[in-house]
Amino acid sequence: MTQARLPVFDPAHATPEQKALLDDILSGPRGNLNGPFVSWIHSPELGQLAQKLGAYCRYDTGLPLRLSELAILATAREWQSQAEWAIHLPIAVDAGLSAVVAEQIRLGRAPVFEKEDERVVWSFATELYHHKRVADATYARAVELFGLKVVVNLIGLLGYYALVAMTLNVFGMRAEGQTSLPFPEPPQT
Repeated sequence: MTQARLPVFDPAHATPEQKALLDDILSGPRGNLNGPFVSWIHSPELGQLAQKLGAYCRYDTGLPLRLSELAILATAREWQSQAEWAIHLPIAVDAGLSAVVAEQIRLGRAPVFEKEDERVVWSFATELYHHKRVADATYARAVELFGLKVVVNLIGLLGYYALVAMTLNVFGMRAEGQTSLPFPEPPQT
């Protein structure tokens, strides 16, 4: 994983708060530090809160994994987050999202969905990201399909993964084993 902007972290010199964060992440459902966690170790208080929110948003929203991963890919595309895409693409496809749809998303094309629930999640996410609002019809259909609590959780999932994408982008982080980039890198200013 590239960490050009982060100092090398040596667990042997970790503070008690950093050790607690590491233990919680490694013993939790993720079981690894792939993602923003190496950066958050430098602010263990934020890291502890964020990783707990992330565990909820990833595993307990009430959305099927296929739809959660679609929302994460929408976020990765929106932020052009190299590591977020690399980590979540195989999970999304394994969960049943069409690889063709995923590639359309990566390329910035309008995806063609066969499943209505995917269309609704995609519309919800892209409307929120592009217009900073969600149309009444999209909102109503999402509540009808998923229920109000799950719609609230979907918003939380989108917000959490935007935080992840921003963190990964600022620190130039890559996924473990990542050898190619799904998005062109913007020029450095």
